[in-house]
Amino acid sequence: MLDYAAFPEQRQELIRQILRDQGRVVCVDLAAQMQVSEHTIRRDLHELSKEGVCKKVYGGAVLQIPEAGSFQSRKEQNHAVKDMIAQQCASLVKNDTCIFIDAGTTNLAMALALPETLSLTVATNAPDIAAALLKHPKIDVIMLGGHIQKNSGGSVGHTAIEQLRNIIFDQAFIGGCAMSPESGLTGFDFADCEFKKVAIKQSNQTIVGLTADKIPGVARFSVAGCEEIDILVVEEKLNKEFYNAFRAEDITLISV
Repeated sequence: MLDYAAFPEQRQELIRQILRDQGRVVCVDLAAQMQVSEHTIRRDLHELSKEGVCKKVYGGAVLQIPEAGSFQSRKEQNHAVKDMIAQQCASLVKNDTCIFIDAGTTNLAMALALPETLSLTVATNAPDIAAALLKHPKIDVIMLGGHIQKNSGGSVGHTAIEQLRNIIFDQAFIGGCAMSPESGLTGFDFADCEFKKVAIKQSNQTIVGLTADKIPGVARFSVAGCEEIDILVVEEKLNKEFYNAFRAEDITLISV
């Protein structure tokens, strides 16, 4: 058996592999597995966090997910799974309500999945979502304005935020780049994350739909703690450990 105490590079490479496979690591488990002290493992995690591999959390670390590319490139990824999540999110919308739909490829699919019999008001910061909803016979569309980011596909900044603050939503469907029980929902763009925070504050219920590759993981900027999210729509293949961890945070989980 390899003496991990004597080979820090091999020890850190094993930690990288576990992070890639499982999304997070626990100090006490790694220490037992490699027969080194927890202090040694914490030092390794500190080095890996400086490289951008992970983010340290209480008792361990969570994988830091790389940016997924532009909005246009993301539209071509995971079609089938996103459609299933979108259909489930659309089924949660109630008639005669006012909702917010955040920018994002899964939320675009959700907008397209809203049944033609549904009557409601939808505010969105995404031009493609607004354009899709204009074809809906019974939906009144409010387009939030301002600077449109190419990466997120939505308006952010002062103008859009001030418009958000003038509306109270029954539901907000929020996009995110990564999520974990420890770090909550996170994203890569500061302005976009600040915008999402305001949308959540303005809503009576917050719903997030995510593919399994975003869980567990962490991006650079916080969007919401787990306690701020009411419903999480996820793939059925998500590890049961994370189902239980999210449920412990009083999140309602719906799998597809």
